[in-house]
Amino acid sequence: MKIHHLRSATFVIESGVDHILIDPMLSRKGKLPPFAFFRHKPEHNPTVPLPDNASQILNKVTHCLITHSRTFGIRALQHADHLDGPGESFLRKNNIPVVCREQDAAYLGKYGINVGTTLEYRVPKQFLGGEITAVPAQHGHGWIHNLMANGAGFYLRLYGEPSIYISGDTVYTKAVERALTELRPDIAVVAAGNASLDVGGPILMPLEEVVTFVRAAPGKVIANHLEALNHCPTTRSQLKQTLENNGLLSKTFIPDDGETLTIDAG
Repeated sequence: MKIHHLRSATFVIESGVDHILIDPMLSRKGKLPPFAFFRHKPEHNPTVPLPDNASQILNKVTHCLITHSRTFGIRALQHADHLDGPGESFLRKNNIPVVCREQDAAYLGKYGINVGTTLEYRVPKQFLGGEITAVPAQHGHGWIHNLMANGAGFYLRLYGEPSIYISGDTVYTKAVERALTELRPDIAVVAAGNASLDVGGPILMPLEEVVTFVRAAPGKVIANHLEALNHCPTTRSQLKQTLENNGLLSKTFIPDDGETLTIDAG
C-alpha cells in the first residue's frame, strides 16, 4: 500500500489499480476564507499550495471517501477543508464514485456527486474486494461539536494490504479508542492540527490527545491535518518534539506535502 499525502487531510491510498482519494480540498493557496479571525492569524486558506506532484497523483484516482461535508445541510457551512469547490468539480468531471455516511448522501447528490456507497456507523460493507466500516467522529469537545459537521472515520481492509483507520475530524473519544483497540488497524491516520474556531474549545485533538491516540494505536500512525489551515496551530516540529518526549516518534509518520509512504502488510 502507498499513501500519497497531498495537503492537510487530503491524501490518496494506492492499492493495486485502485487509488482512493480522501477528503478533496483542491483549492489553490489562499482561495478560501479564514476559518478563524481572532483566535488565530486570519490568513486565507489553504495557507500552502498543493504539491507539484498533485496532478500526477490525482489523475489516477478511482474512488473517493468523504468523512464529512456540511453542517445542517447548509451550503455556506460546508467544510471546505474536506470538500471544496475544486474538489467537487474534480469528482463530477471524472464521475468518481464516493463513499460517505448515509446522512451525507442526499446533500452530496444534490450537487452532482456520484454517491456509490453509503455507510451506517459500525456496519461493515463490501468495498473493492474488501470491507469498509464507518466509525463515529466527534468534531469537538463540549457544545461546539453540536454546531460542527460531525462525520465519520473509516476503517478499511483491502485484500493483501495492511488495514487502515482514518480518524476523520474528531477529538479523542470512546469510539476512537474502541476503533484502535478492537479493530486493531495496522495503520491509523490522526488529524493532529488542534484546530479551533473563534469560540469554543478544540475541534480536533490537542497534542495531549494525539499522544493518547498514538500510544493506543496497535501499529504505525500517520499524522495529517497540519500546516495548511489558519485555524490549525500545531506544527510538524511541535508534534515531532512532543512525540519524541513521549517515546512515540518512532511509530509515527508525519509526512510532508507531496510525500509518498510505502507500508507493507505485516
